[in-house]
Amino acid sequence: MASIFGHGAVGFTLTKVLDSKNTKWLLIAAIISTILPDIDVLAFKLGVPYEHPFGHRGFTHSILFAILWALLLMFTVGRKYKSIWFLVIFLSTLSHGILDAMTSGGRGVGFFIPFSNERYFFPFREIKVSPLGVSRFFSSWGIKVLFSEIKYILFPCFLIFLVRFFYFKMKK
Repeated sequence: MASIFGHGAVGFTLTKVLDSKNTKWLLIAAIISTILPDIDVLAFKLGVPYEHPFGHRGFTHSILFAILWALLLMFTVGRKYKSIWFLVIFLSTLSHGILDAMTSGGRGVGFFIPFSNERYFFPFREIKVSPLGVSRFFSSWGIKVLFSEIKYILFPCFLIFLVRFFYFKMKK
């Protein structure tokens, strides 16, 4: 998986680019949504195997989960701006699995669970997989993870901000 920093940067970027109202609650919800799919690491503690539909990178990394989570937040928290809430939360949640499918480790992402338990990676797998646990993250491997995320997540997010900035600057 990418780290919480890499995932969170995508939620921040999606909110700032797609939400012209810049609501702080949507921003907070988007960042949480980019990290939420990794709640499935609790499955390890419960003895659920990685390959199980509810194992790591399983259902909570699926497209269906992203849809259900976005609908839940849209109808409970984002009632005033439903369409933007759905779009930002759906894309933020889905981005987690997309980034994980570009990492150098793991056993793939179950995008189509519960319809298929097959796990997928993308051909591009240059993002270093983040170690699980805080103590393991603060290591030489964690530094490699951060550098790969700067290159493959933060820099593209920054480019998206630049394009958005110049687009609206030229529009005036």
